[in-house]
Amino acid sequence: MKDAIAAVSAKFDECLIKDRAALRRKLDKIVEREAKSQPIDKLEAEFVAMFEKSSQLVTERTAAVGKIDYPDLPISQKRDEIAALIEKHQVVVIAGETGSGKTTQLPKICMELGLGRFGLIGHTQPRRLAARTVATRIADELKTEVGQMVGYQVRFTDQVSDASQIKLMTDGILLAESQHDPLFSRYQTLIIDEAHERSLNIDFLLGYLKRILPKRPDLKLIITSATIDLERFSKHFNDAPVIEVSGRTYPVEVLYRPLLSEDAQEEQQDRTQQEGILDAVEEIIQLDKGKTQGPRDILVFLSGEREIRETAERLRKAALKDTEIMPLYARLSVAEQNRIFQGKRDAGRRVVLATNVAETSVTVPNIRYVIDTGVARISRYSYRSKVQRLPIEPISQASANQRAGRCGRIAPGTCIRLYSEDDFQQRPEFTDAEIRRTNLAAVILQMLNLRLGDIAQFPFIDPPDRRYINDGFKLLEELGAVTTQRKMTSLGKKLSKLPVDPRIARMIVEAEHQGALHEVLIIASALSVQDPRERPADKKQAADQRHKEYEHEDSDFMTMVNLWNLYEEQRQELSQNQLRKFCTKHFLSFMRMREWRDTHRQLHISCKQLGMADNKEPATYQAVHTALLAGLLSHMGFKQENKEFLGARNRRFHIFPASSQFKKPPKWVMAAELVETSKLYARMVARIDPVWAEPLAKHLVKRSYIEPRWNKKRAQVVATEQVSLFGLLIVPKRNINYGRIDPAVAHEIFIRCALVEGDFHTRGPFFKHNRQLLEHVELLEAKSRRRDLLVDEETLFGFYHQKFAELDGSHIVNGAGFEQWRQKVETDAPKALFLTKSDILQRSDTHVSKGAYPDTLPHRGVQLKLSYHFDPAAPDDGVSVHVPVALLKQLPMMRLPWLVPGMLRDKCEALLRGLPKQLRKNFVPVPDYANAVAEAMVFADGDLFEAMAHQLLRIGGVRIDPNALRVVALDGHYLFNLKLVDARGKVIAQSRDWEALCAEYGHLADEEIKSAPGDQWGKKGLTRWDFEDLEEKIQIKQAGGLYVDAWPMLVDRGDSVELTVAMSPDLAAKKTVQGICRLMILAANSQVRAAKSSLKALNQNLLFVSKVYTKKQLEDDLVIAAIKRIACLDKQMVRSQSAFNAALAAVKRDLVDTVKEVAALSFEVHRSYHEVQKALNKQVGFDSVTILGDIKQQVQRLVYKGYLAHISWQNLKEYPRYMKAVEIRLEKYPRELTQQRHFSEQLQGYMSRYEQRAESLLKLGQWDERLDSFRWYLEEYRVHLFAQQLGTAEVVSDKRVKQRWNQLQSD
Repeated sequence: MKDAIAAVSAKFDECLIKDRAALRRKLDKIVEREAKSQPIDKLEAEFVAMFEKSSQLVTERTAAVGKIDYPDLPISQKRDEIAALIEKHQVVVIAGETGSGKTTQLPKICMELGLGRFGLIGHTQPRRLAARTVATRIADELKTEVGQMVGYQVRFTDQVSDASQIKLMTDGILLAESQHDPLFSRYQTLIIDEAHERSLNIDFLLGYLKRILPKRPDLKLIITSATIDLERFSKHFNDAPVIEVSGRTYPVEVLYRPLLSEDAQEEQQDRTQQEGILDAVEEIIQLDKGKTQGPRDILVFLSGEREIRETAERLRKAALKDTEIMPLYARLSVAEQNRIFQGKRDAGRRVVLATNVAETSVTVPNIRYVIDTGVARISRYSYRSKVQRLPIEPISQASANQRAGRCGRIAPGTCIRLYSEDDFQQRPEFTDAEIRRTNLAAVILQMLNLRLGDIAQFPFIDPPDRRYINDGFKLLEELGAVTTQRKMTSLGKKLSKLPVDPRIARMIVEAEHQGALHEVLIIASALSVQDPRERPADKKQAADQRHKEYEHEDSDFMTMVNLWNLYEEQRQELSQNQLRKFCTKHFLSFMRMREWRDTHRQLHISCKQLGMADNKEPATYQAVHTALLAGLLSHMGFKQENKEFLGARNRRFHIFPASSQFKKPPKWVMAAELVETSKLYARMVARIDPVWAEPLAKHLVKRSYIEPRWNKKRAQVVATEQVSLFGLLIVPKRNINYGRIDPAVAHEIFIRCALVEGDFHTRGPFFKHNRQLLEHVELLEAKSRRRDLLVDEETLFGFYHQKFAELDGSHIVNGAGFEQWRQKVETDAPKALFLTKSDILQRSDTHVSKGAYPDTLPHRGVQLKLSYHFDPAAPDDGVSVHVPVALLKQLPMMRLPWLVPGMLRDKCEALLRGLPKQLRKNFVPVPDYANAVAEAMVFADGDLFEAMAHQLLRIGGVRIDPNALRVVALDGHYLFNLKLVDARGKVIAQSRDWEALCAEYGHLADEEIKSAPGDQWGKKGLTRWDFEDLEEKIQIKQAGGLYVDAWPMLVDRGDSVELTVAMSPDLAAKKTVQGICRLMILAANSQVRAAKSSLKALNQNLLFVSKVYTKKQLEDDLVIAAIKRIACLDKQMVRSQSAFNAALAAVKRDLVDTVKEVAALSFEVHRSYHEVQKALNKQVGFDSVTILGDIKQQVQRLVYKGYLAHISWQNLKEYPRYMKAVEIRLEKYPRELTQQRHFSEQLQGYMSRYEQRAESLLKLGQWDERLDSFRWYLEEYRVHLFAQQLGTAEVVSDKRVKQRWNQLQSD
């Protein structure tokens, strides 16, 4: 056996490369065990068996290669030269133009050289479609089936067997193999095809291969490229040899047909791209005419799917004869793509509309003409905006040449470029490598996983910009895959194991934590493939209707879950053919749905390998979208105006129109991707709550704290926390404990707010003592209206701050901590925190005495509370008197203007300063006069304004009307503020206007008195005098022992009388007269009827006042007037039952005669009234309007409904004289118009003031008999003015009218 092992060891190179490392390890183990004298028989047997099996496979692979034929292609002519270079060098660069045959023939050359004996000939393609079609083509040429000698592997499809020597695959597949096979030991040869495309995968592979080639000297590397930038590839691999193979078998003519006119004088107009393409097609048709071989196909290069669809529609409308329009783009179904490569055709000429997929990856057959629009949609990543952009850009010269090369393969070709030759010459020579225009996060993650070191040192052909590297790390940091030091985290390790983009991998990992793996795997796999939903241009509405069936109202992601569930349900019930029909009916791509399922299966397997388990219960909306959000933190957005969203880092985007959220966008969204085309669009969108992002982005969020403040309820300093993520405010307002954030500031706020301002609940005795002491000094300041007693808050703060520092309490930031500290401190020093007067007073407080600023105002045996407040902006600034509701109408109105002794001097000064200048100048200097007046007056003795006028006359020798002082406008604090309080002392309302308070709350005073708890008073429904004597005044006891004056009265209720009280003696007397009359009418019913029957001329009397009285009203009023006349009720009040009975007897005796007397008087008055009304109704001139208006109002005030019952007999008997005076005035006013107008205005002014005063008193529930006297004095004044010949009842003058009114005002 030892000899066999020795023989095998010498033949390691005869076994498969992938087995050599394992055989060496076994051999080393045998040697090790043998040295330790341990048994090795079993290992030796395994070693020999493994070698023999491997070498046998090599023998079989060698024998399988038969004769290889080469078609007539340019590369075939150079195959010997190429073979020699490959044998001699480890790396060879082969440049072959389009159509050279390099893609299909190089693997055969390598196979013929035996480079597939010990391992696979790996052949990478940039695209899956190319990998599949090239594998099929090579298998056909080698006369074998795909999966035998020639196999291919693309995503989810593996057609490679042990017999395979050539393996076609995408570069992504080979890159993925590097994770579990770092040295590519399965391969003997690697062909990196289409390297000129410089995709991210290609660049990474070429860099990776440069690293491992020294470790794999047996590995052959062949790089194939179009004739583009060959020197760069050669230098990258240490000046590897380059061999060029011509690809064009026929010449290509290039025609330039720019869309834009270059000469302003030319008649040619600028054209659209579609017009240019149509013109080029028509030109080609003309060029093709007369050629014997028949029509040839046209390949048109466009920038994208949308442009292809629009151009196809335009060409079809042009109705080109014998021409078939065929689109070719990545989203097209496989069946539709295959139609282009099959020989069967529906027309003589095909116009193939393709994206740049047809530049190099796919060779479209039978092409003789190319129309090059000169643009392509090139993916570019912006490291500034973090957005993958898809701008349409002019292509490079290299790409333009590649496009032109597609039309010279079967015959001389023509390429029409829709741009100028100068434009072509100015374009860049090569297209930027993808690594210089994409996000590098996935590459970086794989490099970290493979431990390939610093990406900046990695041997890329074109090292990426440092800014792109930094940006890739930032994304990985966002996902939590790397630390800020760029070290891979455990999460990053997990993400690298999942065969998807890092963002999607992050979603999957988070989904397990959220219990949403089932749903997120569906979504993640959907995001990794093309959208399976189809929307044909001619069936958009029908497609949209079908897609609506499973649309989710809040989330495009959940729409995909709904679609998955619908499809899975059908897949399990339907046959393959039926399922295809279902997909067609529902506008779904069957192939893409299958690809989606394959991706899902692969992800599911990967998750199982990582130990992840599906959730058994359906996940909630929040759980699913929180998991998705973990990978899309920088793809959040907040709605602005016009459906625009503000995204991370101040990006602004719109929701893509195809999204379910487009029409009614939610407030917050997240998007699977942000792509910039005409605008920055968010695709695959869902409604989210931004709060979900906070726990996912703890390492990314920025927290700011505003408005640190004291919270009494929580007894701690709180602040409003704002949490932002990439500039988006995801938590706009949240209260947090600020003591943990900034203890020093929190400590200061605690002292200022809790202790200095007293906004704190504590049982500490110091607190109550200190607050009382401070409140006492604040009250003294409020009384004196000067802020010069209490020290400022800074001094108080200093006191507490020093105490905390001295007593080891600088760490205190909240109530709980303070209480613990305080109890400990007070154990040794109970008064450590007590303030003293000396601590808080700036100067002496002796000037603020209780005599000058009393705490109560005595009134009617009650001490009304006084309170002081010094705040000019406050409604209770100054001194307030607290008035119980019951006393509202009985306040000492003459006492209130005096305020309190300490404020009198200032008020006197304010009154003097408020006088008109011509008066004020007599009392200069004002402060001296104010002092003298205040000292001379006896406080609260009589009327303040009269007393002050008297003293000013005495001191200054100048007489001043007290009313001049009374009307001075004063600041609010010079008037008592009246606080109306209920029985519990709660303030109901406050005002400095007593009348306004009475008007609004006077009814409460009446109700309070009538419903006094200890003294219910009054009766209703009285029809005779069966109650006690009617006292002139009584006192009613209120709650709290308060006694209130009230005046009993009888109120006429029509069919009865109510005994109640009034707050005014005059109002009580006025109402009681009417009440007594009603009782007498009820008691003398038969006499009343007889009296009414005796009124013979009543109807004629009624004719004069038909608009004022009805017959019944007139009868009733005549009776009441007669009763008042008989009982002399206007002169003396009936207050006892005996007096009532005596008066009633007189009424019964004299009622009939007295009614006649009153009726005769009223007849005379009403006849005169009638004459006056006739005169007033005549047409008058404009200059008489004022006079006649005054007369009309006078007559209306004299004769109104009820006047006979309400007017006293003493005044009623003067009515004939008053009416006669009116008649005289009407007769003579035209001769005295100017004078009469003056008198009218004067009288209307007096009457207006009278009515306002009367209305005000009645609202207050009061009356003043002097107002009645003033009203009738005005009537006498009218007689004096307009009919002096009639005489007046008393001496009358304008001066006396004013005096009477001023006297009323002063009281």
